[in-house]
Amino acid sequence: MTPEGGSEASVSLREVGEFAMIDRVTGGRVQPASTLLGPGDDSAVVAAADGRVVACTDVLVEGVHFRLDWSSPEQVGRKAAAANLADVAAMGAVPTSLLVGLACPSATPAAQLEQLADGLWAEAAVVGAGLVGGDLTSGPVIVLSVTALGSLQGRAPVLRSGARPGDRVAVCGRLGWSAAGLAVLGRGFRSPASLVNAHRVPEPPYAAGPVAADAGATAMIDVSDGLLADLAHVARGSGVTVRLRSRAFTVPARLAEIGSALGLDPLRWILTGGEDHALAATFPPGAALPQDWTEVGVVEAPDADGPGVTVDGRPYDGDAGWIHFAKY
Repeated sequence: MTPEGGSEASVSLREVGEFAMIDRVTGGRVQPASTLLGPGDDSAVVAAADGRVVACTDVLVEGVHFRLDWSSPEQVGRKAAAANLADVAAMGAVPTSLLVGLACPSATPAAQLEQLADGLWAEAAVVGAGLVGGDLTSGPVIVLSVTALGSLQGRAPVLRSGARPGDRVAVCGRLGWSAAGLAVLGRGFRSPASLVNAHRVPEPPYAAGPVAADAGATAMIDVSDGLLADLAHVARGSGVTVRLRSRAFTVPARLAEIGSALGLDPLRWILTGGEDHALAATFPPGAALPQDWTEVGVVEAPDADGPGVTVDGRPYDGDAGWIHFAKY
């Protein structure tokens, strides 16, 4: 029985308590070898083999980044982990650890938080990382802040600022699937499952980041806000113009079908849709692209308007991707 005599599914965080809840989501878990000291102390201790640690943080807010009537808690956990693990991969590094800060109402069912933690652990396991610590506190809605740590394993980090004129622009991973899934959910539908699930749980090509670094990638970025928006960060950081060719992108049949059904252009999802967490990178002109990378454009010196991104020689008509603070 639960503390109030109710069912296990209905017992709340208030009834379980902070530290018992932490024990529930951390106890009995297997940590990778890089975790020297896991949850239970003031801080974790994580091995840094070459003396450097890649670190990034992402925050997901209920009602802004996810809805629990659209996604299960387990899917939210996986999505939160993936957003950070992909950032580590985009530096050419291998993820090692996650730290999680969670705020939520005290009435939140404990089972819901356990499912969310299951998702975090499951996605971390995909790359062999561990969940090594964090914090739990109260708040009006669920806010999930995840920090990922990673190891460069002796590599130089691949920055946004390394692209040079003449470089080839390439992408790896799915593009537009999450945006199409969001469009479907926004119309009140729950199918096709392949698109809806792509929005609920992205599938970043984690291993492609270190592979691209080893292949000589000059710049790289995780596509979180939209390909055009994120390549604009590369363009500004590198002082170049990125020129994409629309014909280089293959529109998957599923996206074409749903685009037709909804009266929307699937290419727009591919170019501006975020949250697939694909990788985009630039490579020297003579370098062979790694397996599963597709060339989609070229880097040139900036034109009179300064660094930027063009599609078929022109600035893109419309929003280039997600704009933070434009709505909330």
